[in-house]
Amino acid sequence: MSRVIYKEGREPHPREHRVVFKNVDREGWDPSMDMYLSEGGYDQLKKALTLKPGEVTDEVKKAGLRGRGGAGFPAGVKWGFIPPTNEKPVYLICNADESEPGTFKDRYIIHQDPHQLIEGMAISCFAVGAHLAYIYIREEFPEGAQILEKAIEEAHKKGFLGKDIQGSGFDLEIYVHRGAGAYICGEETGLIESLEGKRPYPRIKPPYFPAAMGLYLCPTIVNNVETLCHVKHIMEIGSEKWSQTGKPNNTGTRILCVSGDVKKPGYYEVQVGHVTMGELINDICGGLKDGRELKAVIPGGSSAKVLRADEKFTIGRGDDAKEISIWDIPMDFDSLAACGSMAGSGGVIVIDDSRSISWVLNNINNFYAHESCGQCTPCREGSLWMKKITDRVVAGKASPADIDTLDSVARNIDGRTICAFGEASSWPTESFVEKFRDELVADTNPELEGVVVNAETFTAAANL
Repeated sequence: MSRVIYKEGREPHPREHRVVFKNVDREGWDPSMDMYLSEGGYDQLKKALTLKPGEVTDEVKKAGLRGRGGAGFPAGVKWGFIPPTNEKPVYLICNADESEPGTFKDRYIIHQDPHQLIEGMAISCFAVGAHLAYIYIREEFPEGAQILEKAIEEAHKKGFLGKDIQGSGFDLEIYVHRGAGAYICGEETGLIESLEGKRPYPRIKPPYFPAAMGLYLCPTIVNNVETLCHVKHIMEIGSEKWSQTGKPNNTGTRILCVSGDVKKPGYYEVQVGHVTMGELINDICGGLKDGRELKAVIPGGSSAKVLRADEKFTIGRGDDAKEISIWDIPMDFDSLAACGSMAGSGGVIVIDDSRSISWVLNNINNFYAHESCGQCTPCREGSLWMKKITDRVVAGKASPADIDTLDSVARNIDGRTICAFGEASSWPTESFVEKFRDELVADTNPELEGVVVNAETFTAAANL
């Protein structure tokens, strides 16, 4: 194949390793079926259909593919949770809701390389025995939904979807379902409830683990867009070679979405763990804005705990343990977890010393207060309380003691809700208060110290 040429000004950084994003912003590329077929499109689906479904699942397991949507759970292991004695229909859902602030990768795949996603989904459906699949896409991607609808129609005409795909005896239909643009629908059971036409209230796990009791209480696999695309590439080069990219237990590539106070924000596909935080910010993203110093980084989307620039972190165990600075943190699942945060959905938000921490936290709290589904009292009430308190902090109308109240509210949400939204809303507050307490207190009004705040005065003060 000839060398891939990218549009002027959108060339990959030399440290990138483009796989899923190979065709994004590529010169002369378009999302049509003819273009995709001209470079071997759907060859991996044809290959998969000659194998046994279990063999495809084993390849994904051997590759060590971890979900790219947030939790980082091994995809092949998740597929294996479907009960072996199951006699119900099996469904596969592609989570294209992409609503985590700081994350903006899936939409590029959908807009510019939709057949890559459809092929990855078709292979995955064959592996898990699903004959019906859905792409759940948020309402704010209207053009993306239209592009996917067209790509699905093209795949039907070429015999890659529908009855008896490529003479294999395997049937598959894929439908696009447009959600209403709610963050909670990124949670897999909330998504399933929405897909069933109900209010997107997440389900209690157990017993409602999707692989056992998902869509219509049938076994259901929910994977992210980027995750499903990787399945096609695992089939193409084999699990052994694929797993040689990245690092052990953190294999393959992943797309990092960098926003905030860097000179070159954008998307970057790199081998997992082969780039440190410092290399990402200073080399790939061109460094901080002129005259500024790093204050903090949120490494995995807005729900990830913040990392302070002057912190020291310990990674490794026993004799292998070592202390590192934020600049030396490898950008992989396990290293970021060891540093007290998470890789999440790959949304890296860089914060320099021009930013008010009170404003940053208030911005995050406003988002989560708006997006809570309201099912669980600690989350429904607590997310709004955190927003009201930080509203007052930003306005200079909070008491220093309110920072303790803010922390208490967050910790009384954490672990007390049906789904992980509770943690998603509380972790930013917990970590910002822990690491930037002095700065938050400095934005309060000492003259209000000792003022007793009841529910009535709390609401009145919040509305000042």
